Amino acid sequence: VTIGGASAFTAPPPLARLTSRIAKSATGTLFRSPFTRTVCLFGLGGEGSKASSEKGMYPIVGGDDIMRQKAHGTSEKPVMKNLRWGCDYETADRICNFNRHYAEFAGYWTTTKFLQEVEKEKETTYYDSVTGKPLFIAPRGRTFEEFKAESMSHGWPSFRDEEVVWENVRCLKDGEAVSVDGTHLGHNLPDRKGNRYCINLVSVAGNPNPAN
Repeated sequence: VTIGGASAFTAPPPLARLTSRIAKSATGTLFRSPFTRTVCLFGLGGEGSKASSEKGMYPIVGGDDIMRQKAHGTSEKPVMKNLRWGCDYETADRICNFNRHYAEFAGYWTTTKFLQEVEKEKETTYYDSVTGKPLFIAPRGRTFEEFKAESMSHGWPSFRDEEVVWENVRCLKDGEAVSVDGTHLGHNLPDRKGNRYCINLVSVAGNPNPAN
């Protein structure tokens, strides 16, 4: 069954209680969250889900235990205080550590200093806002302008398989993208090109941890 171009799916509890109220857009229903100007974003598999599954390797699927409750929500500690690009600390901590289904509002990343400060001529490494581990390296196999255009089109920074640091990233069965340490990152929303990881900038605005 398809809903607005996206394949419908049977969601596990407690997601099923929310998805019963959803049927609006190809990228998941825009849905008001408990915190300011955020949206609910679900990993609905579209036409690209078949193409990506044929590759077989990605995404690497993790178990639900990754997101078990820990000392600080789903993480062992809060996000860093000095996030890059002027990302808001409180928003980042809620989305990273106390959230499974919501996202920063579409286009949030363009309201930060990201586009002014990010490297345009070489790859940028995106670090976990909690642990400082590398999670994504982009652009790879495309230009920055192509990366930017795709991200602008979808509303969130959008990464492809080859741009994911799979040592530190997993996807759960419902499409939720997370770090191996329990940071909520976003969702995998495949398209015709393959897997597309729509990621909250506040989740990947950390600084590198020398220990990593």
